[in-house]
Amino acid sequence: KDIEEAFMGNVVSSGVGQAPARQAVIYAGLELGTDCTTVNKVCASGMKTVMLSSLAISSGYRDVVIAGGMESMSNIPYYLPGARTGYRLGNNTVVDGLINDGLWDIYNNQHMGNCGEACATKFNITREDQDAFAIQSYERATNAWNTGKFDNEVAPISITLKRGAEPTLVTRDEEPAGVKLDKLRTLKPAFMKDGTVTAANASKLNDGAAAMVMVSGKYAREHNLKPLFKVRGFGDAARDPVEFTVAPSDAVPRALKHAGMSLNDVHFHEINEAFSVVALANAQLLNLDLAKVNVHGGAVALGHPIGASGARIIGTLYNVLKANDGTIGCASICNGGGAASAIVIERLN
Repeated sequence: KDIEEAFMGNVVSSGVGQAPARQAVIYAGLELGTDCTTVNKVCASGMKTVMLSSLAISSGYRDVVIAGGMESMSNIPYYLPGARTGYRLGNNTVVDGLINDGLWDIYNNQHMGNCGEACATKFNITREDQDAFAIQSYERATNAWNTGKFDNEVAPISITLKRGAEPTLVTRDEEPAGVKLDKLRTLKPAFMKDGTVTAANASKLNDGAAAMVMVSGKYAREHNLKPLFKVRGFGDAARDPVEFTVAPSDAVPRALKHAGMSLNDVHFHEINEAFSVVALANAQLLNLDLAKVNVHGGAVALGHPIGASGARIIGTLYNVLKANDGTIGCASICNGGGAASAIVIERLN
């Protein structure tokens, strides 16, 4: 009953029903008086909810806010443009809503994977570099799962697959267990005939959600809470839509400036792996040690439900800091249209 507002990211809301954030709150059993807002900043939606929550709290407007994001990419529908006004003689087109509204660079009429190819060319990142990074992502994720690093980060979900059947309890992300690493280097390019980006070294299409409760320091003290981390600063950046892949390299310095810190203060980074080349290019531009980036694997191995990932990587970042006794972490994520968001957190306790 103390939760005053909820911000939830969701990118492709077609077919989801009215006000997705409101649905999440009501079906979770929260108070009907909880205000709700659905946020769409493409892949950065989930992170933007944390930034908006921080602003609401730091301004004194709110004390307790839920931030997070959700996306069911498997349920995004196909569209029938023109069906409302009626078709005429001849063939018509069925449009994939997932591609059209989630993964398409509308400014240059191309898949965002082609932007990944442009990034690889510009920064001389080879197919071999990307495949090696993807394998490392899978290996790190698998190791994190097997050693219990994700146990306190994941909420088990019960799913009934068939009517009358016993529910299936999903307790682990499914992608890491199904990969065949010996086949990864053999896949054909996905976007260009002689390209470098493949289905294996890019993020996957997933259903997922992430959420966190954010409170003011005053509320935490009054209720004897022990917060896991504090938001120290955040920032957004934007450039040419084709260059969305490297926009995090602009957003991270802005977030650090807002936090009153420098790159040298950061112990670990999370850079969302929209494509392997994204993490590699931004690490190159920021001069980061890849040993300190995506330590528990990233979206290539874990998946990238686009409305949720921005929030998910913040939770993962906290767990990386906890597992390695780190204090300051920075999470960043690119988003379609040429933009990115970044956030700096401090682990407490």
